Amino acid sequence: MGFRSSSRWPLFPHPLHHRRFSRVFPAHRFFTSFRRSFRIGGASINGGTNVEDNPFFIPGATLATLVMLGLLHARHLYEDKKMEEARQKGIELEFQPDAKAAFLRLLPLRSISRAWGFITSVEIPVWLRPYVYRGWARAFHSNLEEVALPLDEYASLQDFFVRTLKEGYRPIDPDPYSLASPVDGIVLRFGELNKPGAMIEQVKGFSYSVSSLLGENSLFPLVALEDVNKKQREQSQMRIEESKRSWWTISWSSPKVRIPNSLRPMKGTFYCVIYLCPGDYHRVHSPVDWHVSHRRHFSGRLFPTNERATRTIRNLYVENERVVLEGRWLEGYMAMAAVGATNVGSIQLSIEPELKTNRPRKSLMHSEPQNEREYEPEGTGVLIKKGEEVAAFKMGSTVVLVFQAPVGTSDVNNGDASGFEFCIKRGSKIKVGEALGRRKS
Repeated sequence: MGFRSSSRWPLFPHPLHHRRFSRVFPAHRFFTSFRRSFRIGGASINGGTNVEDNPFFIPGATLATLVMLGLLHARHLYEDKKMEEARQKGIELEFQPDAKAAFLRLLPLRSISRAWGFITSVEIPVWLRPYVYRGWARAFHSNLEEVALPLDEYASLQDFFVRTLKEGYRPIDPDPYSLASPVDGIVLRFGELNKPGAMIEQVKGFSYSVSSLLGENSLFPLVALEDVNKKQREQSQMRIEESKRSWWTISWSSPKVRIPNSLRPMKGTFYCVIYLCPGDYHRVHSPVDWHVSHRRHFSGRLFPTNERATRTIRNLYVENERVVLEGRWLEGYMAMAAVGATNVGSIQLSIEPELKTNRPRKSLMHSEPQNEREYEPEGTGVLIKKGEEVAAFKMGSTVVLVFQAPVGTSDVNNGDASGFEFCIKRGSKIKVGEALGRRKS
């Protein structure tokens, strides 16, 4: 059976036919003109393209970046609308796994994140940079007034993600007894760890243990319960049995850590979880003056860490790739966990720039052990001053702080309280340097 091409509608039109078609369909003529002005990078059947002759040449990788930005913007608007509706109704959404969470486990999110990192590192044409970054700022509510450099000096989206700020735009709370926010973001959870198991609530209805987050060799302070009376033991045992199914199942990518029932966090141990949105400032700063003695790197998954993910994925922060720093500050123990996410596989440490994250796995069938390092001098570690840069995320993610501080006590005579108190609210926006809480005396 043969195929014949019609002389009326040829497969490859003669220039004369093309001119007739353009007169009938003026929109086609406009598209052709636009295509000639903005040529997309790629191989040509005639032997390539002459990039130098066209000042408006757009590389294919840049086009892919623009398409990805559009998709992210649409998703961001949808999620913002749903969460705002829930807040207006006073609804706190509970943990509820869904089909999407199960589907995410089948995707090669680590490879996707590395591909996204490559795309965002591609240099954008100078003339196009201000338009791309202004579009990003409009979509994700970034403040361009505080950006340190002119927009056309950021060669790629990755450079813009880890941008620095103008001097004085993030003043650090000077109180030595205050805990400053290490990042710009949204406060998800905070409180005192005062129950057996040392559980942090991921979302209403599901919790994970601190030791699973920090690692099996963690310096996290625990004490025995010999002094707890029989009634308290029974109540604690009941609570543990009720939550056993939710926190004893730990991911293949993390150490299987169980805190014995006879142990609980030392009195005066607190936590705070802060989520960085895609449009936020992505550098992490020190919340206090402290000595960092240990670093642990967990090569895990790279699930998203947005609000929907926290409600649908079990052990989200325990399963994801993360870097944990441990040490001591004025009031005792201090730990900071920088948790990666989809498209944020790269976590850079200022005190250890040679550390590489989201590297290709050597084996897909076995989990990789945690990578640990003790900083010198042994027993003391590296001194990091309050407000100094500690790390940087390439896009948004999450930071979890676990620390010791004095517990508040009430004065019977005048009713005054002393000890550490948080000065933040759940769901509130916070910036680097602003106080998360402070010790009152």
